[in-house]
Amino acid sequence: MTGLRCFVAVELPSSMREEIGRLQSQIATKGLRLVRPELVHVTIKFLGDVPREDIGLVTEALGKVKASPFPARVLGMGAFSGRAVRVVWLGLTGDFQELYRNVEQALRPLGFAPEDRGFSAHVTLGRVARPNPEMSRLLGEKIAEFSTQDLGSFNVDRFYLKKSTLTAGGPIYEDLAAFPL
Repeated sequence: MTGLRCFVAVELPSSMREEIGRLQSQIATKGLRLVRPELVHVTIKFLGDVPREDIGLVTEALGKVKASPFPARVLGMGAFSGRAVRVVWLGLTGDFQELYRNVEQALRPLGFAPEDRGFSAHVTLGRVARPNPEMSRLLGEKIAEFSTQDLGSFNVDRFYLKKSTLTAGGPIYEDLAAFPL
């Protein structure tokens, strides 16, 4: 890899991360790889491998993103699935769509393709290593129990360009730049 693995994200308050850790302990299931609470975030756009010489251009483009601060709420639990549950998440309310559209628009001239699947504001709690019907059934029961989970509100007043370094012990995230709204 010649560049940096990067993504654009919104952070959650530390108090919510503690609550997410407690919630994860209640849904823990063999085969569900939980995201460490200190690493949870809202991914606005995954950029992939960005050449080091382009990081300045990406930072400059993101610095021009215009969006207003907005209130957000972490509300509800669900799953992304195909034939089986693959990702367990917490949902979010708030004007993440405006921020997403503006980030997409800012990065498009640099060659970053728009997301094919669209955007759904969420916080990933865990990923299923080997999806199967039994795991989906178990997780479905736990998700139903917490489907109306409300972790409260926070104000989104900035977003970040983050670097992700993959290691055997899990990813390590580093802020490359912060952008106030």
